[in-house]
Amino acid sequence: MRDPLHADAVRTLKAWSAPDDEEDLLRRDYLDHLEARPDGVWRSCRPAHITASALVVDVERGRVLLTLHPKVGLWLQLGGHCEPGDASLAAAALREAVEESGIGDGLLLQPADDPMPVKLDRHAVRCAGRDQPENTHLDVQYLVLAPADAVEQISEESLDLRWFGFDTLPTLTDGSVRDLTARARKLLG
Repeated sequence: MRDPLHADAVRTLKAWSAPDDEEDLLRRDYLDHLEARPDGVWRSCRPAHITASALVVDVERGRVLLTLHPKVGLWLQLGGHCEPGDASLAAAALREAVEESGIGDGLLLQPADDPMPVKLDRHAVRCAGRDQPENTHLDVQYLVLAPADAVEQISEESLDLRWFGFDTLPTLTDGSVRDLTARARKLLG
């Protein structure tokens, strides 16, 4: 039986229009990974696996919600590994956003009618612990809108959780988060 999440990942990546040649090459690398690995969406897949993340945006206040990641020590978008109950990559990203933000109601994937990735990012991590070898996250990044009255609640997966203005991202972040934020801002007008 074919894995429905794997099939969704393939469908999503085939349908997504990359913004430039470099990211299209990355998209094709993700598809090659999924073609070679029927388990390619699961954490157990080594040396790489698909992950899903979400940049949570409060449009009215012009800000994004970031988490201070305990293993990486940087402010990042919310996200992580796919789980068996996830029906799609977009659903995995939304689940992670809800779990890590503590915002129970009102988070909406964008575009609402057919959520598509905003960006892809490949990065090396030690998700199994410092004593384990590095593996690679093939992250599929989505945009999630928060309601104006959203109240975040830090989870055990974060050292801290804070809102930052589009133009005031923290020093302890990386180019990928800055690019994701700029793309989200552009999409939102």
